[in-house]
Amino acid sequence: MSRLPLRLRLTLVFAAAMAAVLAAAGLFLYLRVGGALLSSVDQSLRAGTAETARHLQAEQGRGELDVPLVDPDAARGETIAQLVGAGGRVLRSSTTGLGALVGPATLARVRRGETLLETTGLPGRRGDWRVLVVPVERGGETLALVTASSLASRDETLHRLLVELGVSGPVALLLASLGGYALAAAALRHVESMRRRAAAISPGAPGLRLPVPRSRDEIARLAETLNDMLGRLEAAFEHERRFVADASHELRTPLALLRTELELALRRPRTRDELEAALRSAAEETERLTRLAEDLLLIARSDQGALPIRRERLDVDELLRTVAGRFAGRAAARGRELRVADAARGLSVEADPDRVEQALGNLIENALAHGAGRVELAAYPRGSLVELHVTDEGAGFPPGFAERAFDRFSRADEARGREGTGLGLAIVDLIARAHGGSAGAGGRPGGGADVWLALERSELDARSAPDSAPVPAGT
Repeated sequence: MSRLPLRLRLTLVFAAAMAAVLAAAGLFLYLRVGGALLSSVDQSLRAGTAETARHLQAEQGRGELDVPLVDPDAARGETIAQLVGAGGRVLRSSTTGLGALVGPATLARVRRGETLLETTGLPGRRGDWRVLVVPVERGGETLALVTASSLASRDETLHRLLVELGVSGPVALLLASLGGYALAAAALRHVESMRRRAAAISPGAPGLRLPVPRSRDEIARLAETLNDMLGRLEAAFEHERRFVADASHELRTPLALLRTELELALRRPRTRDELEAALRSAAEETERLTRLAEDLLLIARSDQGALPIRRERLDVDELLRTVAGRFAGRAAARGRELRVADAARGLSVEADPDRVEQALGNLIENALAHGAGRVELAAYPRGSLVELHVTDEGAGFPPGFAERAFDRFSRADEARGREGTGLGLAIVDLIARAHGGSAGAGGRPGGGADVWLALERSELDARSAPDSAPVPAGT
């Protein structure tokens, strides 16, 4: 059954239900017609018996004995009658040579004044008969007036009705099944059209969508939902394609440089200083490859699920000074000042120290690499969150770049060459969201970039510290 086409399965179910309905309707009609015919026979029996009883009473008063027990026309219609006395003796009969139609038990009940009506067979007669027995007083004696009507006409009518139902029922079932199949095919026509279009959709043919029926029914809503899903999948596929292409490009550049350095070092004999310079350059490219591989691994783990976070209470001022101390030498080598603002004192967050230090390190590296002037680390409470800001005094972000600053492999200057991989801010955003926070970027009014991440404020700090503090303009 499950291997049959859906439209055929629907038709079979519809046909089974229709067969049950037709059978029930036919049975109801058969029983109703049979009951109506039997009621008509009973009514005729009662009317004829009552008239015969009146004639018998009138006959007794006049002393006549020639009143017929049944009407001659009714007698030709297979109706017979008897007047039966005590002991089962037939006093009068509408048909000669006919034995008693009732037995002693029935006579005894009639003599007690009961009226009996039943369907039974009669001796020497075919088929079923409807028999009515009523008591009649005659000469001080209670007699039984028995009137019987053949049910042959009723049975013949019911037989014809059964034959007609047996012929018309299957025809009606066949027509209804064909109609059900046509309706199922019409309803599933849009589904088949959607299936053919879905089979044609491939990565090589982007932009194709399923046809949406004009009717606002379940099929139309399904098509709209699937089209929305296709749009999301197409965007995700394009995002992954760009990610793989950008990752391949970022890996190819340091590998090519590393290979070039090694080939140049091996091409001819080199002095110790030349070999040392070549090895240092190769070590720098290897370090860059290592950082890139670690960043890609972190992003891949984030795509597969939430980053594992080990939360603990961190003093924000201590956190900022620890990270600043790690980059102090690099800032001094570039002739840049790196400081921590005093506003961070008294604040604490619930966060993973390793991940947060990694995020702040990425922000400081971006400020040192692409900014100018002093780099400052600051923290400001904002409701249930604490914002950790890293600012510089450079040119800031180009117009429109802040909205996509946290995209993977996104750079403000695509022609920057080897400076950065475009993953630093993307990782900052991943770490912030893994903590239930967010990341943001903007510009300072006096010039320079301001990038921050917001982390959950510790409960103890939230009870003791103010809800908010001044935040630098432009954030």
